[in-house]
Amino acid sequence: MTGPIANKRYIHLLTLVLIITSSCKKEEVIITDDKPGAVRLEVPANFPKYVDDLDNPLTKEGIELGRLLFFDTRLSGNNKLSCGSCHKQDIAFSDAVALTNIGASGQTLIRHSPALINLAWATNGLFWDGGVTNLESQAFAPLTSADEMNQNLTELEYELKQVPDYVKKFKFVFNGEIKSANVVKALSQFQRTLISGNSKYDKYIRKEEGASLNTLELAGLNIINSKCKSCHAGELFTDNSYHNNGLDGIFNDNHEGIYQGRYRITHNLLDMGKFKTPTLRNVMLTAPYMHDGRLKTIEEVLAHYNSNLKNSDTIDRLLFQKNNQLGIPISTNEKEAIMAFLNTLTDNDFISNKKFSNPN
Repeated sequence: MTGPIANKRYIHLLTLVLIITSSCKKEEVIITDDKPGAVRLEVPANFPKYVDDLDNPLTKEGIELGRLLFFDTRLSGNNKLSCGSCHKQDIAFSDAVALTNIGASGQTLIRHSPALINLAWATNGLFWDGGVTNLESQAFAPLTSADEMNQNLTELEYELKQVPDYVKKFKFVFNGEIKSANVVKALSQFQRTLISGNSKYDKYIRKEEGASLNTLELAGLNIINSKCKSCHAGELFTDNSYHNNGLDGIFNDNHEGIYQGRYRITHNLLDMGKFKTPTLRNVMLTAPYMHDGRLKTIEEVLAHYNSNLKNSDTIDRLLFQKNNQLGIPISTNEKEAIMAFLNTLTDNDFISNKKFSNPN
């Protein structure tokens, strides 16, 4: 057919093809991943809500980038240390050492490396003395400390820019070139995903099928709730606050506030000797204990609270009995029950989750 009608039909058909083609192209643009995918944390049903960090919103690609950086030795000045060197997944991102000396200088640090657990809820300061307010500012400290990773941030940016995959990822995640500020943002995104909430206790408390605690474990839970929950509170098993728990009675100090704790930050005498409450989650994996790792076992910790507390003007009044005697009485049977319960807080999924593991 070659007449005017045919030409009109041809033009009409061509128009339809153009419209359909145009529509397909438009649809392709919509579904193409041209920006990072926003995500929300997978929060256990028995956990409290967390507050989103609006200055560093979580994205799938940002979390993946942070994981790469967490285990990358380029973050240290000598290219031998990563964040994962002192925060090992199989022991709940702790290091099993009282005071580590594997840093760049070889000097023994003055603080025990804390476990990295449920940091999305750590909204009342980080470090043992609460010296920083958020994960982003926290990350700069070990990166630049001469006794830890000893990295020059300008040199770090240069090193990462030599890796094409990093250049591509930083451009996609942060819409710009590699900057140290974005390095710590990515690290923080990954660390906020380190959620431990699938222990035997959690399954019991959520009434999951087949989950239960035995008589001894239940007794331990009841003891924790009656004698320990003022500080180790709620489903997070920490109040995220600061307490003088009687480790020292004298706070003379001329070296970085090693004994002074929270006072080093606030210069408020009422904060002398106060340190942040760690979580009890995975506590059976994270020995030694306290801000300086001085107590090697849970048995030593329980003995400390039972009879080894040192009095001072700022010691927490929660550590006094009703008769004003210092100490939390813990019998042999109670100790056995407490330890049985604490074992139920070990989260084997957390310490084996591939999403948290070294990707290299």
